[in-house]
Amino acid sequence: MRHHSKIHLFSQVSSMAVSSSPHSYLSSPNSLSLSPYKQQQQLPSLFSNLKLPTFQSHRFKALISSPAPPPPKPLSKTIRHAAASDASPTATTFHGLCYVVGDNIDTDQIIPAEYLTLVPSNPEEYKKLGSYALIGLPSSYTTRFMEPGEYKSKFSIVIGGDNFGCGSSREHAPVALGAAGVAAVVAESYARIFFRNSVATGEVYPLESEGRICEECRTGHVVTIEMSESRLINHTTGKEYKLKPIGDAGPVIEAGGIFAYARKTGMIPSRAA
Repeated sequence: MRHHSKIHLFSQVSSMAVSSSPHSYLSSPNSLSLSPYKQQQQLPSLFSNLKLPTFQSHRFKALISSPAPPPPKPLSKTIRHAAASDASPTATTFHGLCYVVGDNIDTDQIIPAEYLTLVPSNPEEYKKLGSYALIGLPSSYTTRFMEPGEYKSKFSIVIGGDNFGCGSSREHAPVALGAAGVAAVVAESYARIFFRNSVATGEVYPLESEGRICEECRTGHVVTIEMSESRLINHTTGKEYKLKPIGDAGPVIEAGGIFAYARKTGMIPSRAA
């Protein structure tokens, strides 16, 4: 009898060990990763009921790191309709100049590895990260995303093609874009780790287009993204484009990231508690 109890106990422990594996977050493209931060074990079922949009995934070798969480993104990125409640993510609208890139923009182009020593939780180093955003793009991009000596880009919306954010799993990629003043990225598809890091850090909205908007928009066009209607308006050309809804990831980004959302909703204690 005691022998059978030991077998049962071993089975339970083994099951728990498998379910808590730090690599289990890669098993499903529609489950949100908590891997960038050490508090992962505090939120075992945080996103069990979230319904995220589906998107094309691409296989790559994952890199796990644990930097400190970045500071909250500036509220100046978000324009809210006066009649809408601040608590509603559907009230979010973005307006500004767009910067257009192509397919397979990897994380080394977004923020080269030599700048990963910068710590996002340090305000001065967070600021410097913005100055290096998209600095790894090839010279064929004659219009540069960042002007020399500047920390903020004049382009607040990035439009890309297929497989945006591929490569290593560095969470500095969305952080650098957010630090540079980017409010949203609109791409045909994402590498799933970039999508998850964008949501987990709360730095940028990773929005999916229903077509190749990158072939119809040009760098410097004036665009508006209306989250409530899931559409992008190009005021320069007069064309409108349908976007895929961001789903339950929207409130997480709106709150400032995964742990800010967890504190806001009472899933984990607030820092003041």
